[in-house]
Amino acid sequence: MILSKVVNRKYAWYRRLSVPQFTVATGLLVVLLGTIVLAMPICSSENVGLWESFFTATSAITVTGLTIIDVGIDLTIFGQIILALMLLIGGLGLMAITTFLQGFVVSGIKLRSRLDRGKTLDEFGVGGVGRTFLGIALTAFILIGIGALFLFYFGFTDTSNFWTRLWAAIFHSISAYNNAGFGLWSDSMESYRSNWVVNLVILLLIFLGGLGWRVTSDIWTNRKHFKFQKLSLHTRLVVRTSVFLILLGTFGLLLTESINQNHLLSSMDLKERFFTSFFQSISARTAGFTMIPISVETISDSGLLLLMTLMFIGASPGGTGGGIKTTTVAALMAATRSTLRGQDDVVIRHRQISDKVILKAVGITVGSLIFVLMMALMITMTNSFDGKELFSFLEVLFTCISAFATVGFDIGVTQQLSHFGQFILVVGMFVGRLGILLLLSAIWQALNKGRIHNQNRIGYPREDLYV
Repeated sequence: MILSKVVNRKYAWYRRLSVPQFTVATGLLVVLLGTIVLAMPICSSENVGLWESFFTATSAITVTGLTIIDVGIDLTIFGQIILALMLLIGGLGLMAITTFLQGFVVSGIKLRSRLDRGKTLDEFGVGGVGRTFLGIALTAFILIGIGALFLFYFGFTDTSNFWTRLWAAIFHSISAYNNAGFGLWSDSMESYRSNWVVNLVILLLIFLGGLGWRVTSDIWTNRKHFKFQKLSLHTRLVVRTSVFLILLGTFGLLLTESINQNHLLSSMDLKERFFTSFFQSISARTAGFTMIPISVETISDSGLLLLMTLMFIGASPGGTGGGIKTTTVAALMAATRSTLRGQDDVVIRHRQISDKVILKAVGITVGSLIFVLMMALMITMTNSFDGKELFSFLEVLFTCISAFATVGFDIGVTQQLSHFGQFILVVGMFVGRLGILLLLSAIWQALNKGRIHNQNRIGYPREDLYV
């Protein structure tokens, strides 16, 4: 009782925060703690200062994978373990962990607060707390464990040291399932381009991690009498959209790089070219692992544009990836189809979609586009040295989308940026992981000093606009 009173007094200001504000504050606190720990000599070499630790910790918590250090060299084994733990925290749901923390700080939670927490959790994509979160964690650890076993026994067989191979298998399994893209080798997965076991395990973990808890839970629940049409609309939409985007990325890269003969993929045989395109198509959906070096020299402009599209869309709600999400794009496409048909309602698979969902999809897309363009604008303003531009606009925009969508693809820009440019990427990673609407909600509530605005029930006359 005494301890509880002390905590309540000390954190009285925390009790006045809304859920979005509490989430942002907790996220910043986790990043700060990660920065301090990674900067310690026990975790890193002399090459890693506070700035490098700050950038790496943010990239890990947001499961992005962009880095300005060499993880396998600059971090000790203890530092790599800390990094893996941060990947788990970020991947399994920063919002769920935030909600648990809030339960210890905030006492006497009323019904409105509980509904607010549940609503925000749903927006973040976690799906709930309690048993649901335990289910998410259990599923993650089982899949990560299976992936690590396959990588250990059949994948990283070129590593003779038992403990080195075991840790490499565990670390890359964690990184892949959480769609993080962090690797212990400087060239990511390029050394294992011809190793089918490594690539298939990594791809499966990326795909399963990006599907989301709702989808995996729905499929598992219906496993005995499995029929695709019996699954929920959300599950069917996520699976169909994900498969479509994978095929679009695979054949799209094959086409763009076949037309542009001076790039890396064009020098491969058809089998290797197809699998590389397939791997990069899946990895572009917020994972960040690479089988080939990605740059303006190795990939054509049209290929980079295709990858940017896949990165911006990202994974699915409740998954470990980022982006605006597959269901957002599906809802917008359905709304476009309804408009072309002259329909008043948006219908997907004989199910009417509410206007609230469509408005949210529009808000997410427009807000994300504006934010990414603002990131690119601020970086390009400092993108010059002695009157010469350091990077093309395509390179800057690619890196901004990679950071915001928490992908981690780097085309040689991140390390060469100034601290200001890298800070813009840090902000982009943080906002991209929490969600643009959650951040705007936190800012809006701060500006209105926490006042609750009830839904306006006054009806207004309608008037049309020409669009």
